[in-house]
Amino acid sequence: MRTWGPLTAVCLGTFMLLLDVTIVIVALPDIARALDASLSDLQWVVDGYALALAALLLAAGAAADVLGRRRVHVVGVVLFAAASLWCGLASGPGMLMAARAVQGVGAAAMFATTLPLLGSVYQGRQRSAALGVWGAVSGSAAAVGPLVGGLLAEGPGWRWIFFVNLPVSVASVWLTLRVVPESRGPREMRVDWAGTATFACFAAATTYATVRAGSDGWTSTTTVVSYGLAALSLFCFVLVERRAAHPLLELALLRRPAFVGVMLGALAFNAAAFGVIPYLSIWLQTLQGMSPVRGGLVLLPLTGASVVASVLVGKLLHGVPARITVGGGLLLIGAGMFCQAVLDAGATWTVLVPGLVLVGLGTGLVAPTLAGAALATVRPERAGMAGGAVNTSRQLGYALGVAVFGTVVTSRMRDTLPREAAHTLAGGGAEALRGAFSPHTLNAAFTSGLNTAAVVAGVTGTLAGALILVLVRAPRPRQGPPLDSPAPADRVPAPHL
Repeated sequence: MRTWGPLTAVCLGTFMLLLDVTIVIVALPDIARALDASLSDLQWVVDGYALALAALLLAAGAAADVLGRRRVHVVGVVLFAAASLWCGLASGPGMLMAARAVQGVGAAAMFATTLPLLGSVYQGRQRSAALGVWGAVSGSAAAVGPLVGGLLAEGPGWRWIFFVNLPVSVASVWLTLRVVPESRGPREMRVDWAGTATFACFAAATTYATVRAGSDGWTSTTTVVSYGLAALSLFCFVLVERRAAHPLLELALLRRPAFVGVMLGALAFNAAAFGVIPYLSIWLQTLQGMSPVRGGLVLLPLTGASVVASVLVGKLLHGVPARITVGGGLLLIGAGMFCQAVLDAGATWTVLVPGLVLVGLGTGLVAPTLAGAALATVRPERAGMAGGAVNTSRQLGYALGVAVFGTVVTSRMRDTLPREAAHTLAGGGAEALRGAFSPHTLNAAFTSGLNTAAVVAGVTGTLAGALILVLVRAPRPRQGPPLDSPAPADRVPAPHL
């Protein structure tokens, strides 16, 4: 217990918070029927969690350095558990969306403290082993989320997707308080609350504008004003970060093409690989007639290929530059999404398998090496900031991807269906439309939207992969590197996130 207890405590929390990123995907049709939720409601059920997690990761890490990492981690688990109970008891879409956002706040406190806690307990070979186990747990959580969600939704019901977090949270808190020692960062650290607020406003306004564009149109007053607020928030964020003594993001890092390339790659990775999956799940269950479990099983080619590729990366590609694995992985994801743009009114799930396998292989290449690519672009003392930034970019990319592709799906369906009908169908309300439209028409409309979204995702992955290959270059050998040179990847300490 003394040796592996801290690792078990940290991995319990990590598995739970990452599982909740994807576990709701296959339950979306059931949630829509139970709570009379619209498409935009479902988008916020997914995005509210990811947005809160992305917006608060860096701030939570800084707060933990000041207040104590174990304390912040435990508070995060307790908040996550309380919000999970709230989600399970939700009586309407608004309540569920609010609870999911609070879940994301707790998840940010947990995620921001996982690696610092492990780094404070383990050293040498034990640290390498612990980080390897943590990485495997992190990868498996997102992969098994749709399947676990399908089993719970089809069994005791979709509310148990959230109730199941309660006993795990109790075990995590008990074990953390018992075996994990308290640790803190440098005493001079301060939390950049102004930067946190402006970045959160930017992320939320951008996502909200994109979601509203799906229902109101790109030129509607709500959409335009929301994008304007996002631009103003981003401007304020830059001003704040330039003046802050302890900024969330050191703006000088943005002068490094390699760092910018990795951040854009992280943003595009989660968007291209996972942003279309919620709508694919809705199509499988509402128009293909699958159960939640079968809908989750359809994604097994992706998750299986991802696991195999991750293992091969560790065994066969050790020492290969990160630009090759990350850039090549994104190109595979792009190709996989293009291969999925082959649906028609008579298509079945089997035509998706080649594309899902390619996306899984790309994911297995990118996910294990992306953080290392980010750390290799900065000085060792900026490792925590770089690690936090890449995780923030990934979660923000997922939130924006869900919003963008939802808007793309509904916009494309309007060529066949009226605006309200398209929005209802994309939200899983096929039953309400069967009297007015034939199954062939509904299938043709939805698959047309999915094809367009897959093409956009394919373009996103392909461009990001090319960008990584061009911008991310290994530093040239020097006779004693200057103080501002990037640190070699094999000498970078464990990140804060």
